Formats: sequence, C-alpha cells, structure tokens
Amino acid sequence: MRRMAGSRRPIFYDTETTGVKPTRDRIVELAAYDPERDRTYCSFINPESSIPAEASAISGITDEMVRDAPLFREIGPAFIEFCEGDVILVAHNNDAFDRLFLDAEYGRIGMKVPPNWKWVDTLKWSRKYRPDLPRHSLQSLREVYGVTANQAHRALDDVKVLHQVFSQMVDDLDWETILSLLDESAQGGARMPFGKYQGRPLLEVPKDYVVWLAQKGILGEHEALQKQFLELGVIS
Repeated sequence: MRRMAGSRRPIFYDTETTGVKPTRDRIVELAAYDPERDRTYCSFINPESSIPAEASAISGITDEMVRDAPLFREIGPAFIEFCEGDVILVAHNNDAFDRLFLDAEYGRIGMKVPPNWKWVDTLKWSRKYRPDLPRHSLQSLREVYGVTANQAHRALDDVKVLHQVFSQMVDDLDWETILSLLDESAQGGARMPFGKYQGRPLLEVPKDYVVWLAQKGILGEHEALQKQFLELGVIS
C-alpha cells in the first residue's frame, strides 16, 4: 500500500467484546497498529459487567483479566490521542461491528468519534474483490496469503495479521484509491437487475423488498446480487 503525499494515515484496529450487540454489549479489549509510525496501542477495558462464558471462550479474556483494567471513559480519550491527525480506521467487519462498538462506547461517555476519521472495512473489500474465495474471515485470509498464525481473537494479534493480509490484498494501491473504490460500492453504483425496482441503484431498493426476496429464496438464486446487498449492509 502506498500513501500519497498529504493523504491520510492508516490505523489498523480491532475490538474484543462481551457480545455482538453494540447497544447492550461492551468492549473488553481495544488494540491498534500505526504502521507508518510503527506504534501500537493495546489495553484491556473493564466492561463494568461480567463477561459471558461464550465470549470468553472466543477471546480468552476473563473477568479476572479485566477486573483492574481502566474504564472506557479513561481509554476513549487516549485512543483518540493515538489516532491523531487525518487517519483511516481499518478493521475487518468494521462497518457492521467494530465501528458500531466504538460509536456506542463513546456515546456512553458523552463523546463522539472524531468526524474527520475515515473508515475501511476489509471484509467488504475481500467480498467485493476476492469473490473467488469461499470464506472471507480474517483467519481464512491469513491462510490464503500465507501469513504466520497468530493468537486468533486477541485484539493486537488480529490487528497485526490484518495489516499483513490487507497489504497483500491491495498490493500497491494508495489509500485514496482504496477509499474511492469502497465509496463507489457504498453509494450503490450497481443497479437492480430485475423485478419492480429494475434499473434502480441498489441502495434505493426498499429494504423490506430485499428481505422479501431473501425470504422467498429468490435472492439466493442470484449469488452476486446477494453479495452486493450483504456488502451494502441491507441484509445480514
């Protein structure tokens, strides 16, 4: 990956949480890597609640490990300081998970995510530009690109793997191009190929209609279209 003169600086990051619902669950670990400055950030976070056993089984993080950790009200400002300047926050499944958790945590302490931050979701990139792959999880991509195994589902380890994987995926593309290509997808450049909304940009197709197509099995017959609606977050 190249960085054009005067362009934004990438920050790869990851969260470990008590569950999958940002409005209810909490972040228990936050890690980031700034490859241009060769700096890392990593901290446990006391979620002010017990960590469910199923979450601990995935991340390996227990109540005892976070009991004396700082609260997010202490971590939040420190993380913003780490991400100073014009940055791009890069995470795997960023748009549907990590970014939502950051938004929720900052909201709880009366703060907002800095409006100048840009975002890249490497899961969306993988689904869009590597449709030949059967799976797009970070660990599956790690195997595809021959990146050394890590301690999966621990934040800093996943961040470093993500940096290596995504660097290979985009090769020498600069960050402005990466942002532009993802933005084109988000703006719904593709159009509905059939039905009552034929010819309309995908983002203009009512969500209830897309859900109806999925429930009737019609969407499943059009794999490429189904992937596009997944990338746009219209269905999950």
